Amino acid sequence: MEKEQRSLARLLGWSGRWKGLTLFGVSLAFISAALALMPYIFVYLCVDEILSGSEGGASKWGWAALWTAVANTVCYISALMCTHIAAFHTARNIRIMALDHVRKLPLGWFMTHSTGQVRKTIDYNSSLTEDVLAHKLADTAASVLTPIVAIVLLFVFSPLMGLACLATMALSILAMASMMGGAHKGFYMRYQKELEKMSSEAVEYVRLIPVLKTFNQTVMSFKAFWKTIKDNGDAALEYALSCRKGQTAFLTLINSTFALLIPIALVLAGDGDVMGTLSSFIFYSIFAPACGSLMYRLMYASESVMKLTLAVDSISSLLEVGQMEEGAITDTGDGTLAFSHVSFSYPGREGKAVDDLSFTLEKGKLTALVGPSGGGKSTIALLAGRFWDVDSGCVTLGGHDVRTLSHATLMDSLSIVFQNPRLFECTLYENVALARRNASREEVIRALSLAQCDDIIARLPEGLDTRITDAGCQLSGGERQRIALARAILKDSPIVILDEATAWADADNEVLIQKAIGQLTKGRTVLTIAHRLSSIVDADRILVVEHGRIVQDGDFRSLSVEEGLFRTMWKDYNEAAQWRLNSKEEA
Repeated sequence: MEKEQRSLARLLGWSGRWKGLTLFGVSLAFISAALALMPYIFVYLCVDEILSGSEGGASKWGWAALWTAVANTVCYISALMCTHIAAFHTARNIRIMALDHVRKLPLGWFMTHSTGQVRKTIDYNSSLTEDVLAHKLADTAASVLTPIVAIVLLFVFSPLMGLACLATMALSILAMASMMGGAHKGFYMRYQKELEKMSSEAVEYVRLIPVLKTFNQTVMSFKAFWKTIKDNGDAALEYALSCRKGQTAFLTLINSTFALLIPIALVLAGDGDVMGTLSSFIFYSIFAPACGSLMYRLMYASESVMKLTLAVDSISSLLEVGQMEEGAITDTGDGTLAFSHVSFSYPGREGKAVDDLSFTLEKGKLTALVGPSGGGKSTIALLAGRFWDVDSGCVTLGGHDVRTLSHATLMDSLSIVFQNPRLFECTLYENVALARRNASREEVIRALSLAQCDDIIARLPEGLDTRITDAGCQLSGGERQRIALARAILKDSPIVILDEATAWADADNEVLIQKAIGQLTKGRTVLTIAHRLSSIVDADRILVVEHGRIVQDGDFRSLSVEEGLFRTMWKDYNEAAQWRLNSKEEA
């Protein structure tokens, strides 16, 4: 319960100036809860007057019951209006706060969190808090006050009948509690986590529908999404089965009160006070279902509190991710990029991805990073672009730690082309033009031409103004890579970082990409990550990276004859190429 209270307090803190309206709505809900019980008292008094033969008194109590019911309705509607208005603004505050926080997170964080996951964390959870504040908070407040008043009322007119009603209420609460804690809570937590995973994968799946249709694939082929659907179904079934006994007991107990009242009324009527017993029996017959309705509201309010706790925890976890502070320096000096005793570990992972790494990129030279997969090559590229901040040591640009540079200054100094370039849902022209503000159409066309994209423009139905779908599924991997290179050419940064730009290209596209890279890297400082060793034969410098450390440093000629990892890799590369050639000849 303490955790739930902290979650509610945090949510009210996010409400800002609307917190007061929320609390006012809750106050109205308390008043409404008290008024909701009054008509039952007046109905009892009305029935008692009728049975005693006093019609005037019955009319008075009847009108009192009507007006208190009306007052209850007005208070309840007013409470919901207040909580709804506050909830809408609170959800808005959460979205703005979360999005403002997300835009300051390290760029590398987005490489480990899918758009579906981020959207679910912000959008779904903020909507959930909105639902709880708007609808459930008032009911929860009423559910807290009403049982106290109801228990008092149960013993006012007939203690024995009241005791019967209280017994079923108490047992139903125990049945309800059995579904809210222990293993059941664990099942519910798992169900919510599987739902989050499914939502995340669903977004990714929808974005890839055009690709799946192109290759005549079904949902079964999209294994990640299919697995989350199955896991979510299993978790939902597991949670439902865990609650079946408690739910059955709850429903049975809450609806059994009337069956207990009949024999008690018969026993009491045998004592001689038939009219008094009948009045009490009518009251408890009407009041017992109201208590059952109260228990239902309490049960669903408890479930809502569990959902709220999960939603607040999820949003809080996002807000607790450390932001990347932006520096203010705009001077990059001579523009030399250097690593000095850099060590780095990915958040949540054991072991260092980069360990005490030091090197300097020579201006106007091409430096290649090679080494086994997982050795730290791509991490070095990410650290150079400050996608992550180093754990120790520093990355400097022009003698300044990149953490002290303004984000715009750092990004203007670097052009990074990844092996999986991202294209946006806009025209080909807009996809390239976003690399530099105020770029003219002629400059965009020239950049595309230098990137060997003339054939792409000619093939597309509307040329430069053809709209590219998400993930660029109108284009091949090599064509998307050439467009990414056109962006880098247009940006015209002094330092270029290439993360295996030819990784997904066929033979024809590889030739064109190499020509585009030649145009991009001309006269610039280049750091390239190479998996195809034949592409870095002419590199000015080759750094061999293994287990996050530089194990060899030199040019191709020296490293290919020097005993070490590079020589072994070069030998294996040539043997693999020869094997493919022989296989082709045998075919």
